[in-house]
Amino acid sequence: QVHVVESGGGLVHAGGSLRLSCTCSGTIFSINAMGWYRQVPGKERELVARLGGAGDTDYADSVKGRFTISRDNAVNTVYLQMNSLKPEDTAVYYCKIESRGSNWEKLDYWGQGTQVTVSS
Repeated sequence: QVHVVESGGGLVHAGGSLRLSCTCSGTIFSINAMGWYRQVPGKERELVARLGGAGDTDYADSVKGRFTISRDNAVNTVYLQMNSLKPEDTAVYYCKIESRGSNWEKLDYWGQGTQVTVSS
């Protein structure tokens, strides 16, 4: 069984910073990519940042230059450093683990989400 747990959300003033962490545990054959998504009520979940197995990164245009994704493979943890936060960054942030099973089948795992609220 795989567990994905996010932490680090909270309330911050505009211009402030937060760092989100996501740790996965359990039996995972091969982790490919790890990423962060966010969702606000009434809207679809959107990609914030993704870090591929080769170190390739993908960021939403709205966060480029402000957010940085990084990964510690030794502890299966992915981080999202969020600087210069804006009220429009307010959302529930979800961690996604993209992996492969022993038969190389695609297996995705999601965390429960962590609330980020940026006040103006």
